[in-house]
Amino acid sequence: MTTVTDPALAAPEDMAGSIADPGVVAGGPGSPANAAPAGRWSHRHLLDVDVLTADELDLIMHTTDTMTEILARAIPKVPALRGWGVTLLFYEASTRTRVSFEVAAKNLSADVVNIAASTSSVTKGESLIDTIRTLEALGARMLVIRHATSGAPYLAAEHFSGSVLNGGDGWHAHPTQALLDLYTMRAHLAGGSVAGRKVVLLGDVLHSRVARSNLWSLTATGADVWVCGPATLLRGFEAWAATGVAGARRFTVTSDLGGALRDADVVMALRIQRERMAGGLLPSLREYAARFGLTRERLALARPDALVMHPGPMNEGVEIAPDVAAGTQSVVAEQVANGVAVRMAVLYLLAGARDGRARDSGARDSGARDGRARDSGARDAGAPRTSE
Repeated sequence: MTTVTDPALAAPEDMAGSIADPGVVAGGPGSPANAAPAGRWSHRHLLDVDVLTADELDLIMHTTDTMTEILARAIPKVPALRGWGVTLLFYEASTRTRVSFEVAAKNLSADVVNIAASTSSVTKGESLIDTIRTLEALGARMLVIRHATSGAPYLAAEHFSGSVLNGGDGWHAHPTQALLDLYTMRAHLAGGSVAGRKVVLLGDVLHSRVARSNLWSLTATGADVWVCGPATLLRGFEAWAATGVAGARRFTVTSDLGGALRDADVVMALRIQRERMAGGLLPSLREYAARFGLTRERLALARPDALVMHPGPMNEGVEIAPDVAAGTQSVVAEQVANGVAVRMAVLYLLAGARDGRARDSGARDSGARDGRARDSGARDAGAPRTSE
């Protein structure tokens, strides 16, 4: 099996052999001093981070280091996915996720098709399954889907022979957002790790797919996660905290904003999701801002070097004050930029795993054919010959 030391040199058929070492770039993040952990990516889809082990999360982070180095080049484009059809199917409005997936796929030289459901045959009544089958017939090998209904990407994965990436589904999950959040934290925290660090998720947790995915990834990597907001926006999380993520990894749920922010290493404000808000959960946005908005005075309770994050889009003046969003501790713009590298890494790993499975299947089929041919030849050789 061929090992490719740099994705810039990888043709699609060579990629699976390079997953254990996604990039050795002289003097760069993938150099021996920062070598990726040994391991192999085996997932066909990325539907949430709940299936990822700590080692697999680490593999994504190290692969992202290599992609970050590629993005720093004068021409940030490599042929790793040349000839691959990547289709973006978005049933909800999006800027950051949709554009960063498109840029990521194009940086890897994929053939990208971008579809908004509002301008597709969905408006004529076409079902999700029919849409998936149509896109596959048109050459899609990877499908990035965002949908307002939780579980829609899982349904798509059942009917699509390629790889499905969840770009956000309902309240359920947003895996690549959680991955880019983790990458951003690791880039700033001493030691490059979130282990033992206090990370606060503040705001509309109830409707947040970002919060749910972050709880899986952050607890898997050892962070001390606190979830904070009005009691009406924390419903169900107390029970989850009591049993723990994956039945073991505990986190803290509280409406005590001061206690949550005190000595925090990272504070992530979550958007008040007006489009998902049921009546009666909040008296008013003004009252929410007065009681739970992240202001400079409240941020002073956290550590002096605490990171301020937000998955976007921001409602400035509601969940976060404008001066905090644009302040020196804010890494919001960096989160957006890191989204491209993280999504490049995920696309690259999924493509390598799929090619690896195809090669393994081909090798098995070839071996079976060779075995049958040998058996047939042996039988023919042992059979009595008749004269013509």
